[in-house]
Amino acid sequence: MADTSKQPASAPSRRKAGRHRGEGQWAAGHFTPLNGNEQTKKDDDGLNVRTRIETIYAHRGFDSIDGADLRGRMRWWGLYTQRKPGISGGKTAVLEPEELDDEYFMLRVRIDGGQLTTRQLRTIGEVSQEFARGTADITDRQNVQFHWIRIEDMPEIWRRLEGVGLSTTEACGDTPRVILGSPVAGIAADEIIDGTPAIDEIHRRVIGNPAYSNLPRKFKTAVSGSPLLDVAHEINDVAFVGVEHPDHGPGFDVWVGGGLSTNPKLGVRLGAWVPRDEVADVHEGIVSVFRDYGYRRLRTRARIKFLVADWGAEKFRQVLEDEYLLRRMADGPAPSSPVQQWRDHIGVHQQKDGRYYVGFAPRVGRVDGGTLAKIADLAESHGSYRVRTTAEQKMIVLDVAEDEVQALTDALEALDLTARPSVFRRGTMACTGIEFCKLAIVETKARGSSLIDELERRLPDFDEPVTINVNGCPNSCARIQVADIGLKGQLVTDSDGEQVEGYQVHLGGSLGMEPGFGRKVRGLKVTARELPDYIERVLRNFHAQREDGERFAQWAARAEEGALK
Repeated sequence: MADTSKQPASAPSRRKAGRHRGEGQWAAGHFTPLNGNEQTKKDDDGLNVRTRIETIYAHRGFDSIDGADLRGRMRWWGLYTQRKPGISGGKTAVLEPEELDDEYFMLRVRIDGGQLTTRQLRTIGEVSQEFARGTADITDRQNVQFHWIRIEDMPEIWRRLEGVGLSTTEACGDTPRVILGSPVAGIAADEIIDGTPAIDEIHRRVIGNPAYSNLPRKFKTAVSGSPLLDVAHEINDVAFVGVEHPDHGPGFDVWVGGGLSTNPKLGVRLGAWVPRDEVADVHEGIVSVFRDYGYRRLRTRARIKFLVADWGAEKFRQVLEDEYLLRRMADGPAPSSPVQQWRDHIGVHQQKDGRYYVGFAPRVGRVDGGTLAKIADLAESHGSYRVRTTAEQKMIVLDVAEDEVQALTDALEALDLTARPSVFRRGTMACTGIEFCKLAIVETKARGSSLIDELERRLPDFDEPVTINVNGCPNSCARIQVADIGLKGQLVTDSDGEQVEGYQVHLGGSLGMEPGFGRKVRGLKVTARELPDYIERVLRNFHAQREDGERFAQWAARAEEGALK
């Protein structure tokens, strides 16, 4: 088991810090100098801010909130200030934080493993309608995000959510974030191993635990025993991937160091096989390695991917085993490549118990509270009490009897939640964008939705799997580098010489079958207005030039630049 005695305030100094300040690694004795974020965390644990929210800020209002709480510690409870309306993308990097801040918040509800009961989903819908002006976006990390939240309403929102077993604890901040899990864990007929008990134990041990509430940066975890590799394990800080060991049976292969943003890196295998009942031990050890050895001096190098890149998998595994687990892990095999490109569980599929699950596609994750409440009602009226969110901004109703499937899919279709989506509806994701995000430069949600409509109209017979990921800034919340067509929002110059919203294009990224980052074509930037024309042109070129069985990512890697412009 990991050594949980290493508390942030008394992390051990294994050697004296010399004159060189190093990377800010506690385990190397480098505790100073502190950047602003590290100082804020040292001054007070982010978990403590909830008391101030409930006893002071909710009563005195937005103007009473301490600045370090407002733009720092409140994230430990899922709260970010949202973007003030009317501020253009050109101002994003120019204005001070207080000039960008609106007096309303985004609130993130963590949904570990994507697991929801219909009662929980209905509560989310009710909170959305009463406190968030109907907003309720499904993210690509299986969470739900509200907007327009008032600080005065937070005590009641927490009461409602926690009353049905939901939480916003460490949904943001330099903490262990939501744990991704296969949305069909425990029911899929082809599952290698059910990761749900491991997710539950990880959550019990680390979430809300002060031993892990001051990490160098955010920490993302994924656990899945699905052969579809359905949790984007390659781009998580740590991932446990279901494999069959030739001697020990089903268990998990361990990956570390994945992440995107402005310095994308794919995770690497430690070469270790872990049985399910030891996953939480290994996870706790890896979080501890990150806490103690992670780079804290520069925030731009504070993710675990930089430590793993510098150390390599062999050293990382050795430190984990020698200093934290105090034992060797078994060597094990790599996961097999998935047999299909889609990993979202869309459509009607039989469960191992003979019932069915129905996966359906909201538009770029955008739903509303009223719709979520209706989904809960529909599920129950067709005999189901369990729903799931996916890592592709989709949803699933579980446990549907065969004679209820058609009625359920028809009812979902009437809500514009189709279980038979077009390629473009199925494959398009979008981040929050400039509507609410203070980091964004361009619009994303509405543009992604209109792009779906336009491509369906122009290319009604196109049926090859293709992903189109729309991001409002360089931070890649919508995974632009690993999409077939990744669109990074920025201001570009149009044909009239005007600065307008547009996108840098990444082509041919992928996860799963052949993971890799997309190709950037020299000088290729597209205005928002040109976007449907551009994507139509590229997809027609792909259709005309592809070889038998060739996927878009494979074609984009070999295509002449002219075919990609």
